[in-house]
Amino acid sequence: MSDELVVERDGAALLVTFNRPAAHNAMTFAMYEGLYEACERADSEDGVRAMVLRGAGGKAFVSGTDIGQFAGFDGAAGVAYEERITRVLRRLEDVTVPTVAAISGYCVGGGLALAASCDLRLATSSSRFGIPTARTLGNCLAMHTYALLVSHLGPGRTLDMLLRARMLSAEDAHAAGFVAELVSADDLESVLASTLETLAGHAPLTMWATKRALVRLRRANLPPGDDLTERVYGSVDFAEGVRLFGTGQRPEWTGT
Repeated sequence: MSDELVVERDGAALLVTFNRPAAHNAMTFAMYEGLYEACERADSEDGVRAMVLRGAGGKAFVSGTDIGQFAGFDGAAGVAYEERITRVLRRLEDVTVPTVAAISGYCVGGGLALAASCDLRLATSSSRFGIPTARTLGNCLAMHTYALLVSHLGPGRTLDMLLRARMLSAEDAHAAGFVAELVSADDLESVLASTLETLAGHAPLTMWATKRALVRLRRANLPPGDDLTERVYGSVDFAEGVRLFGTGQRPEWTGT
């Protein structure tokens, strides 16, 4: 496993650490594939009772996909990218044991989708949540990710967050029910340990059936969306958003 994604056992828990703190733990394609493999390990390794996702450095859980991964994208590449990410998100949802996201700092873009694919989210009061691509990159999400956000936040809050590119505070996310427990930075590890101890003592099949039932409800009658993805990722606006990202310049959106 790459040093950028650290997977290790701690008793009955499988710990996955996104380990690019200098890049706010932005995800490379290799890290996404490593996470998929970690999910496979969680389901196949004896004694695993829970899986934990967390970010190194304390400033970010995951800040999204590394922008370098988008170089030279067109509409077809955008569809393939969103399918690739959806494959990982679905695999994370399908892990048979409970999954916990321990969040400190920014949980943005693909990071928000990863956290939303976990069963429980613990967060520090300094955490921030959002997908500000209407202001930054000018891309869109896969239908699966839209459904995931609506199921957790509701359509109104999801639209507000995406259309206004608004970051939710930890208090907002907790009030919405997205964050299960809000803690201080000093208490995150102890609350995580307590949560894992609780999960390890509960009936595995009851928890598995609960997880599967909610996933089935969320995925039922999910409509196609590749036409939306292809148009947006193939746009002049997206190419300009990628070109200017990180330069301090704002794109002039044209709708083309």
